[in-house]
Amino acid sequence: MAHKNFLAIDLGAGSGRALIGSLDGAGLRIREASRFRNDMVRIRDHLHWNVIHLFEQVLNTLKACASQQADTPESIGLDTWGVDFGLLAADGSLLGFPVCYRDGRTEGAIEGFLERVPRQRVYELTGLQFLPLNTLYQLYAMVRDGSPLLGVASALLFMPDLFNYLLTGEKKAEFTIASTSQLYDPRRREWAGELFDALGIPQAIMQDIVPPGTVLGALDEEVARSAGSAAIPVVATASHDTASAVAAVPAEGREWAYISSGTWSLMGVESEVPIITGDSLDFNFTNEGGIGGTFRVLKNIAGLWLLEQCRRAWEEDRQYTYEQLVEMAEACSFESLIDPDDADFLSPPDMPEAIRGFCRRSGQPEPNGPGEFVRCILVSLALKYRLVLDQLRRIYSHPMSRIHVIGGGARNELLCQLTADATGLPVVAGPAEATAIGNLLVQAMALGHVGSHEELREIVRASFPVGHYEPRPAAKWNSLYQRFRELCG
Repeated sequence: MAHKNFLAIDLGAGSGRALIGSLDGAGLRIREASRFRNDMVRIRDHLHWNVIHLFEQVLNTLKACASQQADTPESIGLDTWGVDFGLLAADGSLLGFPVCYRDGRTEGAIEGFLERVPRQRVYELTGLQFLPLNTLYQLYAMVRDGSPLLGVASALLFMPDLFNYLLTGEKKAEFTIASTSQLYDPRRREWAGELFDALGIPQAIMQDIVPPGTVLGALDEEVARSAGSAAIPVVATASHDTASAVAAVPAEGREWAYISSGTWSLMGVESEVPIITGDSLDFNFTNEGGIGGTFRVLKNIAGLWLLEQCRRAWEEDRQYTYEQLVEMAEACSFESLIDPDDADFLSPPDMPEAIRGFCRRSGQPEPNGPGEFVRCILVSLALKYRLVLDQLRRIYSHPMSRIHVIGGGARNELLCQLTADATGLPVVAGPAEATAIGNLLVQAMALGHVGSHEELREIVRASFPVGHYEPRPAAKWNSLYQRFRELCG
């Protein structure tokens, strides 16, 4: 295979980066082209995403690639977090900055909407877990609060679709990102019209759904000119970041579960069909789109957000590296536990104090010092993974003999070992850059350079090393798990 370059733009909730992937007969090599902050902006009591800043960073990346002929990509693909969206007026202009999913406007929105459509019916239609941040409840909150934007909006575009529109002028909804909204019917593979009727919002504001790996078109002439770039194709890759990450799991066969570990931990399995049952509803599992028409049957877990927010809180006194924090956690034996998904941890002003408060309310010793806080977080996450694994075994017919950890958390050796210990399953850790890798290789599939999902995963296995963690026998895990289940109710 001749040398081919692809450009992945990966926008996260705290930062964005651009990576260049070079694919040839030897495999895929990636390198970072740029990195930039993505800070939420508070405007009139609401948290917004500064899409103008982010789009400027995308243009700057294109300019940098254009100035280096060796970096000229064959295509560009962009992935982001799920659920958030921008609204367009009839003339195509953006109606304000998109609101962040952590904004408080959705307080009480689930309860309010379920008065219009019962919980079981919403789940039958969408197979999506109930989270206040879902697009459905963001829209309900706008209806409830009388937002004037809905009266003038002609189009809704999820975040990656919005950037693709700014790059090409094409308005489409990519399958994997659309499936995060709780507005999509995965069995009928179309928008759930009944929910739009309940909202009182015309379904016409939604776009045609296209599969991951769709070539949307070339860069808009003005965009290409301002970036000094050729009119390269823009690919609707697996636009939800977790979908890109799961696409790059270096697995064989079907007997595995995955944890996409970062700010959130997304734990689940890859299924040929959505799993929408009474048990999956009771356990609050979600069915989100993957590549090749698959579904990611998973649960959202709070993840390393708790550690990131503690580290930020401690910065006033001392700046710790993640390596230092993990070393301190490994050296202590603190055993108080928290439920990582407790509502108090969603967006607290002081994460360490929120953790202390949970421990006080549950009659446990409060952590003292960074090592004990981090130990508490990581052991609790590992136990949460065991709980979700037990639930997966109730709803998924295939055995699971190992867990693949991908994303930034794959670098956290202590968390990977604790996960193996708590679940009793071997853990395969890596690649840490799974999201970018999946983004790049789905682009390569779109342009015909990779023939199938199986070939994609073969390239990942050949190109990136992984770590292996075997479970260590310890009787304490069963008693810890029982105590953790009681804390989680």
